[in-house]
Amino acid sequence: MDTETERVVRRWQQLPLDRAQAAYPGVRGVVQELADAVADRTGQRRETVPDLGPGVVMDQLRVMTYDWRQTDLPEADLAEQLLALRRSLP
Repeated sequence: MDTETERVVRRWQQLPLDRAQAAYPGVRGVVQELADAVADRTGQRRETVPDLGPGVVMDQLRVMTYDWRQTDLPEADLAEQLLALRRSLP
């Protein structure tokens, strides 16, 4: 899982700013989906992940993948989401 997360991060870092800005809403959407799944699994209230911009969204993704793994949600589901995210990046 760490490998796929780092692939997404590396791809994100390679994007020119205009492409990163265009892809940012989709990335935020994935981060929010992960946060919602973790909240549901742990019985917490869903919260909106703060919009801190394209420069921070990969840190947020790393935190959400860590939280996902700590709650024993299916690794295969996470891997699928990360792969789809990486493939969606321009």
